[in-house]
Amino acid sequence: MEFKIQAVYAGDGQVELVHGLTGTRIMTDLPLDNGGKGRCFSPTDLAAAALASCVLTIMAKVAARDGIRFEGTTFEIEKHMSESPRRIGRFTGWVKLPEGLTEKQRAKLAACVDACPVGRSLHPDVKLDFKFL
Repeated sequence: MEFKIQAVYAGDGQVELVHGLTGTRIMTDLPLDNGGKGRCFSPTDLAAAALASCVLTIMAKVAARDGIRFEGTTFEIEKHMSESPRRIGRFTGWVKLPEGLTEKQRAKLAACVDACPVGRSLHPDVKLDFKFL
């Protein structure tokens, strides 16, 4: 499926992004560690957000298919930048799954990290290190 996002430079380091199908708008800003003001998500913050939401979406789909209770699952992700060249070096974090899941259910949900199209699209040098609670 093809999809468009319109990006417009709004000035002062900010870009407005418009979702092609719905018109939903979000802003990005230069991050503090790169000379910006950090007023909202940076472009690399959106990469972290995309990865976290992708993993949770894939997990939710598997959980629904298999009758696994999934509501309330939480994913906290942290982006770590590399300096030379400046890029995302790794993502770390944790996923808190609902209590009472069997080890088989937990393993099935943890495997969703590898099925996420966002994660699969990252350069192989970008490391992923997530723990499951």
